[in-house]
Amino acid sequence: MSIAEDFLSTDDLHPIDIVETLAAHHDWEFDRVTDDQIAMAVEGQWRTYSLTLAWSAQDETLRLICTFEMEPPEARMGALYDVLNRCNDMVWTGAFTYWEEQKLMVWRYGLLLAGGQCANADQIDRLIGSAVGAAERFYPAFQLVAWGDRAPADAMQVAIAEAYGRA
Repeated sequence: MSIAEDFLSTDDLHPIDIVETLAAHHDWEFDRVTDDQIAMAVEGQWRTYSLTLAWSAQDETLRLICTFEMEPPEARMGALYDVLNRCNDMVWTGAFTYWEEQKLMVWRYGLLLAGGQCANADQIDRLIGSAVGAAERFYPAFQLVAWGDRAPADAMQVAIAEAYGRA
């Protein structure tokens, strides 16, 4: 049974209500910050990621931000931005950025739901999975560039390749 089948109708559900139900379903720690925002922690292979999803009724957008702490040496910032751009060239949804003041690596994505559209639980679950998947895939490359003194092109060789098909 898909996660969406747990909901009879998503037409009247607030997107953050759906996210809260998903967080409880996956047993993720979460905090409903406001009616329009939720923060949660999702355990990955490399680390625990902080995710925030916020709904903007004005923009009709569900925004996801996935972060993890990263304090690279100042001398490696140019190389970090290089590898960050290389990572962004390899993804179709979302993008990485580095918030230097907060010392956070950030994956951002906005799901536009214009015209009164409503995301279902499967879509939101996939959105969260994609964010964590991108962070997991490129985390080793960020680490190698920041602390392993590796060139960005070399570090990209360890980025976990996306799998297609079934095993």
